[in-house]
Amino acid sequence: MDLATRVGAVRLANPVLAASGTFGFGPEYDGLVDVAQLGGVAVKGIAPEPWRGNPPPRVWETPSGLLNSIGLQNPGVEQFLSEDLPYLRERGATVVVNIIGRTRAEYATVARRLDGEPGVQALELNISCPNVKEGGIQFGHDPVEAAAVTRAVKGATALPVWVKLSPNTHDLPSMARAVAAAGADAISAINTLVGMAIDVEHRRPALGGLTGGLSGPAIRPIAVRAVWEVSQAVDVPVVGMGGIETATDVLEFLLAGASAVMVGTATFSRPDAMARIIGELPAVLARYGFDSVRAAIGAAHPGRVTP
Repeated sequence: MDLATRVGAVRLANPVLAASGTFGFGPEYDGLVDVAQLGGVAVKGIAPEPWRGNPPPRVWETPSGLLNSIGLQNPGVEQFLSEDLPYLRERGATVVVNIIGRTRAEYATVARRLDGEPGVQALELNISCPNVKEGGIQFGHDPVEAAAVTRAVKGATALPVWVKLSPNTHDLPSMARAVAAAGADAISAINTLVGMAIDVEHRRPALGGLTGGLSGPAIRPIAVRAVWEVSQAVDVPVVGMGGIETATDVLEFLLAGASAVMVGTATFSRPDAMARIIGELPAVLARYGFDSVRAAIGAAHPGRVTP
């Protein structure tokens, strides 16, 4: 069974990557996960300088999901380059660096610093950040802003640029078309949904940041719909994510149009989740008549001839 796939110029040995945020920088899973066996690792979001993040509590379990309010805490790009990237490089990981910023210039600064770094295969833009110079509007809520930050990053690096879309907008296809027109090499779909929980015992919001990002199986149908819509709206590859727990879930995203997927929340309850999914994927593909990952991509779309 051929598990290889491509996300634009990036070749992956298999379609299963660790999602940004839940996998840290790799050492957190040392002894539990062989990063070289994964399709890739999307590291935790990196800013020009360290960010402290939100006050605790930072996570709250929900039915079939998880709310997190980490606040994009990160050590900054210099510490990532000196301490975290060497670990991943030495262990043979395919590295996708998720980058964040409060302005277009901050995104471009990180992209420029990472350009040409051995071991970095692509950048993933987390555009669910507020643009402080534009009154706090999130880049991911405005096609004009999303396109502008995409162009800024493309102008600062020769690395492939994947743009991670927020589902907290009314028109994902328009967002996808805007960033694709601005030069995005691929689109990641989707980031978490905004949610909230109340700690009824203490009569207060459960999270220190009040609201948080909802992830896990509860959002999978929304993510599949997003991949379906985005993959038909643009000609660039789509990386799907949102509640993936099994190899059959991976196939569902492939059929919807994803060229690869990312797994996140599942690794909290099962640190070996990605290795298990990769191991089961050949049998699942064969069961439904596919001889490769590539054959399954978009096979549920109208007009596609399926096995």
